[in-house]
Amino acid sequence: MTFTIRAARTSDVAGIQALVEPLAERRILLGKDRVVLYEAVQEFRVAETEAGEIIGCGALHVMWEDLGEVRTLAVTDSWLGKGVGHAILERIQIDALELGLSRLFCLTFETAFFGRHGFEAIEESIVAPEVFAQLTLSPDEGVAEFLDLSRVKQNTLGNTRMLKQL
Repeated sequence: MTFTIRAARTSDVAGIQALVEPLAERRILLGKDRVVLYEAVQEFRVAETEAGEIIGCGALHVMWEDLGEVRTLAVTDSWLGKGVGHAILERIQIDALELGLSRLFCLTFETAFFGRHGFEAIEESIVAPEVFAQLTLSPDEGVAEFLDLSRVKQNTLGNTRMLKQL
């Protein structure tokens, strides 16, 4: 069976949530309320089988002029190792380039996967101090994770911050 990658639709939100919930329970991904998924549906790409089953998802969240974040990359267990995650990430990178982004960030436990795709672990701040100050104004928890703010440490303990130059 094959799959395609496409932009998510509102009708995909339940499928996206079904992919994310088991990973959130295992503390691999942060859980997301359905309303948050609807608000961000335009950021998502999904992998869909010929039969219409959603087997993977991932989102691109723009953080700054040149910087985006790969969020909520998930693949159903039965499709792991079959190129679904790779295809979603590839589509996200294409979308990032089309938006004019030159860097992609992720916060992940899956360092080997992202490393195979050109991401490298980072420790230091990767934005100028004036951009950092602007980003701290964002109410988005993902931005707080990117900035490595102490208020999100309980959610991200053990995750690795990684970056890729496009």
